[in-house]
Amino acid sequence: MAAIIGRKVGMTQIFAEDGARVPLTVIEAGPCPVVQVKTDERDGYAAVQLGFGAAKAKHINKPEQGHLEKAGAPLMRHLHEFSPEDLGLEEGEELSEGQLVTVDRFIPGSYVKVTGTSKGKGFAGTIKRHNFASGPKSHGSHNVRRPGSIGAAAYPARVFKGIRMAGHMGARQVTQRGLQVVDRDPERNILLVKGAVPGAVGSIVYVRPD
Repeated sequence: MAAIIGRKVGMTQIFAEDGARVPLTVIEAGPCPVVQVKTDERDGYAAVQLGFGAAKAKHINKPEQGHLEKAGAPLMRHLHEFSPEDLGLEEGEELSEGQLVTVDRFIPGSYVKVTGTSKGKGFAGTIKRHNFASGPKSHGSHNVRRPGSIGAAAYPARVFKGIRMAGHMGARQVTQRGLQVVDRDPERNILLVKGAVPGAVGSIVYVRPD
């Protein structure tokens, strides 16, 4: 098993031998070059930084260009750090800068967790955002979709932090766990996982062992 950066391509489906429909998410995963290897002695913690997504020089600032050139890696749009445990390194196995991480390291039948940014839905009320119940819709009711009481009056004379209210919905980091790897296609850098993953089509996702 390994960890890898990818892009959500979309969803498809296959049919099992018993005729059951299996929903699949298609992820274009890697190849991800190792850009930096961090150690406890030098950096204070152990991690491996991977890159993904080819980029033009005009889209990468000078410090990041130097960082990538030092590792012998091409210009990459996305960089992300993974722990050695996420990369599934065996005892004595080490990754070196410039080495590629591909979907070959994923085993069909194993389970992964996928982290992405959920779809932004803008400003939403409490019914849509927090599953509040609606009020009565007849006999002159003026409280159909309002949130109701949000606190006491004279004391404490303020709204406590954490009260579920209307506001911006979505566009936050979400991790979906327990997704099974159904298949992989190393030639096209494709990873197929069972179920849905967070984010819109084309968004960046991070796949790690679960």
